[in-house]
Order: sequence, then structure tokens, then C-alpha cells
Amino acid sequence: MKIVLVGNPNVGKSVLFSRLTGVKVIASNYPGTTVEFTKGFILLDGIQHELIDIPGTYSLNPTSKAESVALELLEQADIIINVVDATNLERNLRLTLELIHKTNKPMVVALNLWDETKHRGVEIDLEKLKAIFGIPVIATCGLIGQGMKELVLSLRDAKVSPFKHDQDSLWDEIGKIVKDVQILHHRHHTFLDVVQEASIKPPFSFGIAALIIAAAFMVVRFVGEGLIGYVFDPFFTHIYTPLMVKLSGILGEGTFLQEILVGKITEGTITYSESFGVFTTGLYVPFAMVLPYVCSFYFILGILEDWGYLPRLAVIMDRSFHRIGLHGYAVIPTILGLGCNVPGALSLRLFEERREKFIAATLMAIAVPCMAQSAVIIGLLGPFGGQYVLLVFFNLFIIWFVIGKILHVTLPGRSPEILLEIPPYRRPHVTVVVKKLWTRISWFVKEALPMVLMGIFLVNVLLYLKVIDMLSVVVSPVLTKLWGLPKESMVAFLIGFLRKDVAVGMLRPLGLTVKQLVVGTTILAIYFPCAATLFILVKELGIKDMCKSIIIMCGTAISVGWILNTVLSLMGM
Repeated sequence: MKIVLVGNPNVGKSVLFSRLTGVKVIASNYPGTTVEFTKGFILLDGIQHELIDIPGTYSLNPTSKAESVALELLEQADIIINVVDATNLERNLRLTLELIHKTNKPMVVALNLWDETKHRGVEIDLEKLKAIFGIPVIATCGLIGQGMKELVLSLRDAKVSPFKHDQDSLWDEIGKIVKDVQILHHRHHTFLDVVQEASIKPPFSFGIAALIIAAAFMVVRFVGEGLIGYVFDPFFTHIYTPLMVKLSGILGEGTFLQEILVGKITEGTITYSESFGVFTTGLYVPFAMVLPYVCSFYFILGILEDWGYLPRLAVIMDRSFHRIGLHGYAVIPTILGLGCNVPGALSLRLFEERREKFIAATLMAIAVPCMAQSAVIIGLLGPFGGQYVLLVFFNLFIIWFVIGKILHVTLPGRSPEILLEIPPYRRPHVTVVVKKLWTRISWFVKEALPMVLMGIFLVNVLLYLKVIDMLSVVVSPVLTKLWGLPKESMVAFLIGFLRKDVAVGMLRPLGLTVKQLVVGTTILAIYFPCAATLFILVKELGIKDMCKSIIIMCGTAISVGWILNTVLSLMGM
């Protein structure tokens, strides 16, 4: 059988799904869309059945692409498990009655978040609710596993509900049901209630947001750098490098295969940021440079998701992002991109509309430097004075806003509204967070790694065939006349396709003036995404939209470089 979990957003469906299916789950995009759903398997009476966790929906009258996908998956179901937030019975029962009235499929109702009803002074008579609907109604708590066995066994008794109601008086019917089965007890506000309200209402919400984002970045950097310093770098240095040096000797130094697969070897060792071999830089970049930050970011993201803070952050940022044609959830790829552009690019599937996805992707690629690049910019310009570091990041912010505003005005369509429920704060469950982390990392390795290897392979072929040398001759007038940079800096811009932080660092030995460093670091931040991000963006946007985005990036880089060079020269720098 095909069993489908359906419910409003933020009712704990994903936690319940994780409890029912265990570790072996499959995350997929619905055909023809970027809307993601998850499926796994449960065992009932010795037979394995497919369980699908579909996108949350408030109604069977879809108002978004995600809700349309949910409806299509629902039509394929043999049994429906309707997950209901027991603390918000009145609103959730609308979907329950629609499912009964419109689907005519066997159903089971899971009254989830049952543990929270006691804390909120909510008392529900389960037996009365079962009698009204004529189908199994099970009290569950995915967080602690309450009711999981009963829920699975109740699938044997799933049936089409005999309950009849007049669709025109839906809310009247819901009111009668709630009055019959629910009693509310008075309770005083707790400290958690006060924090929940403060985190959504200005001015305190902005301070709380700043503290949480700062703390998240500290954890991400600590975990990411720890994994690099104590796990990945030692592995590549002490175990993997000797193997690659031996392989290089077998292939023969300077041969086509050696140049492509291993790359440059200096004094018997490999500098992974400079070798550019498919088996060296090609594996080192995604595993030792990107994956540690992806792991730490997704771990923090999972905690913030299950805690219930992300919808609050989206709401308080919604007004600001509307100015550039996005809604509040654009804060997520922006924040992720500040750590590493790859998870930022992966998070673009949060957007359902092509227009907002294009704007968010273009702005992230142009004006959101990753943590590694930011660190190198600070190290490069810091000795000349903090004002030059601030100037670069101020330039990026202005570019982000101006390009966003231009895209918002010129692209057809409208700025979407953000319609979401603000869930209460809930304690994240370690098992659930780890399972989601494992699913996302597996997807990253499966999807991103081949793209990075392909990009490095193509660049190596171009280097070997001297095509990039010819490109240097073509673009050198732009470097010298418009940007005021020496032609030697062309190498840094080519390397920036693979690693922007390495490219910024390559400006150091060129003896550039502070003006040239400001111009160079700004252009390197905006002119092109790194290979890993590029191939993810191609997958998310498609070739056509990615080409448009690249044209915008290149046009912005040429214009900004010329403007900066001119203005800073007039200022006497």
C-alpha cells in the first residue's frame, strides 16, 4: 500500500515520519518541479508499505506549487494519515473535514503534539472524536515516540469516514465538534511564552535575531574549522597525498593524464588549492573545504527548524526583502551563503516561483561572499586599516540592494506574500536532527560532487590546451584600462572559478596598491560563483536562467570595477 502523511505545516509531520520509517528515507523532487517530498517504508503484518511525507497544506484548494504537489500525491494514496496539531484543533480540523468530504479514502487521524496539550491547558476527549468521525484517532507525540505502535496498528482499521457535513457551513460544523470534544483550562504565561512573543515583535525581535545568527555563525565556524583541522586536512596530508604522489609517478610527470587527474606537484608534495587535478583539488575542495561547513550549517539549520525559530526570522525580515522582490524566507539562502554558497544554493528550493528563485540566486552569487572568502579579504586588507575592509563589504551590500531593486522592477511578476504559521518553540530532538543532517549530506555528496569534478576536469582541459592563455590576452584590456589592475591578476580571476578565497589570496604577492586590492577583492566577490556553486545553480535554475544570471554577474563586475576604479582614483587612493 501507499500511505500518505498529510497535515498543515508545522504540525510535526516530519518528526512523526522519521519515527515511523527510521533512517532509510529517500528525498526526491516531484517530477517537473523543485518541490521536495520524502518517502520511506513501514512494516505492518510482515508486509512492507510505502510511507510518503508530502508538503504541508492548509486546504485541498491549492494556493502554491507545494500544495498542488501535495494534492497530486494525495490522489495516489491508498490510506491517509491526517496529522493534526492537538493544541490547535479548530484550525486543523478544516483540512480533516475536507479530506473526509473530497477524497473518499480510508483515513486515520493522528492527534500529534499530545504532550503539549497538558502544558497549554487543552483537554480533548479522544473517544468522542473517534465516535464523531467513525475512524481511528490516535494520540501521538513524535518527539518521544508516544503512540507510534498504536498508529501503525490502527492502519488495519483505516476506513472511509461515514461522517457527513454541509460544506457551506464548514466552520459551524468545526465549532460544534470542538465544543463537544475540547475543554480549555486557564493557564498563566510562562517565561517561554514571553520569549516567543519577544522574538516576533520589534524592537526586541531584531536584537534576538542578531544574537541567534551570531551564535549560529560561531558554532558553524567552530565545527567547520574543527572538522577541517582535525579530520580532513590530516587525512589528505598524511594518507591521501602519498597515494597521489605515487599515482603521479605511474602516470608520468607532464603527461595529459597526470595533468588532468593529479595536477601540479611541488617538491614531492601536493598543494591542494593549486594542483587542480580531478583526484586532488577535485576531491579536496568538496570534501575538505566545503563539506565541513555544509555539515555544520545543516546541523544548525536542523536545530533552528525543529526549534521553530526560522518562521519567526522570515517574518521579521519579510518587509526588508520585499523591497527587492523576495519574501522573508530569502534570509535563509542569504545566511547560508555567508557561510558557504553551496548550501545557500541548495536552499533555493524553498522558493516556489521561478522569478523569486532567480532573484535570490543571482543576488547570492553576486554579493554574498562565503566565510572563507570573507576571512581572506579581512586578512588581505586588514593591515591597511579596517576602513578598507568595511568599504569592500559596504560595496557588496550596495550592489546587493541595487541589483535586487533593478531585478524587482524589470522582471515580470510581483513580490510574493509570505503566508505561514508561527509554531511554538519546541525542543529539538537529537535523533531527528541527525537523520535530517544525514539525508542532506548524502544528497550533497550525490548531487554536488560529480558537478565539482566535472567543472575541474573542464578547467584542466582548457588549461592544458592553452585556451585560458588566449582568454587572458582577450580580457587583459578590461583588467588594465577599466579596472586599473595588472594583467598578472588574470590568473587570480581564473582560479576564482574554482575557489574564490584562494583567488583573493593570490592577489597578495602581486604588490598591488590598496586601491587595486579594494577593486580586485570586490570584483572577485561578484564576477562569478565558484564551480561547486555554479553547477548547483545550473541544476536549480536551468541552463537558460543561469545564462541570464551569468550575464548579469559579468555586466555587474565590469561596471562596478570601472566605477570603483574611477571613484577611488578621484579620491586620491
